[in-house]
Formats: sequence, C-alpha cells, structure tokens
Amino acid sequence: MAEDETFLDEADRSILNRIQSDFPIISRPYLEIARETGLTEQEVIDRVRRLKESGIIRRIGGNFVPGALGYVSTLCAASVPPEKLALFTEAVNRRPGVTHNYLRENTFNVWFTFIAPSMEEIEANLMAISAETGITEILNLPATRVFKIKAQFDV
Repeated sequence: MAEDETFLDEADRSILNRIQSDFPIISRPYLEIARETGLTEQEVIDRVRRLKESGIIRRIGGNFVPGALGYVSTLCAASVPPEKLALFTEAVNRRPGVTHNYLRENTFNVWFTFIAPSMEEIEANLMAISAETGITEILNLPATRVFKIKAQFDV
C-alpha cells in the first residue's frame, strides 16, 4: 500500500493523543514528546508539520476564557448557498477572532465562533464579511452563559 498523506501510523496517533489537551509548556516541548514516544525531536517536529500541512492538525495553541481577559465571544450562524461556501468561509477564516467554523445541515449552514475585545468589533467584522460576500443572513448569538466541554479524541 502506498503511503498516503493522511495515513496515521502508531507514532502519529501517539503524538496526536499527547498534544490534544496536555501540550508541554517548556522550552523544548517536542523533545519531551519525543522522549515519551520513542522518537527523536526532529521526527516529532517533522510529523507534526506533516499533520498540520495535511489538515489533520488545525492549530496548536492555548484556549482561554474570553471574559477573564476582557473579551466577548459569540456564536454566529449564516445561511450560505452552496456556490458561495468557499468565498464565505475564506472571508470568515481571515478574521483573527474566529476560532473555528463548521458546516451544518440547516438553513443556517455555516456556524462559527468569534472572540474580540468588544461586541462592536465583532459586529463590524460581521458587516465586513457580509459586504465582501453578499451574505446578509448572519445571526450573532452572543454568549450569555458559557459551557465548556473537553473535546479529547482517542486517536
């Protein structure tokens, strides 16, 4: 079988399981992961790079409670026709406050979260997205109560 970009071997799985919720916050995190997985530091770096480039890893970074940092957050939902999905999601993904987006089977089919220093900034970005894409049905559903779930996937 030819090796596919998205093929995950046991080492890839081990790395993915390790970094999801407990990424080492030290000067050489990949060396620590290498020690735990039996790989070299460079092998871990190369594998993480490949997993990122193939889209298996979306991002590596911290998650923070927006309100504790003086930020606001909102969930947005947009009604986007299929022919405008690529244009719309590209416009949304360019905004630094967007943490993720996903498709749903619904009239409002593109959902995304937005975090910013103020609701005015979020609203200005939503208006800019609308102007850029022609999509006018975008719901802004500000968080009134936060529920956090831990999304840890055993790979």
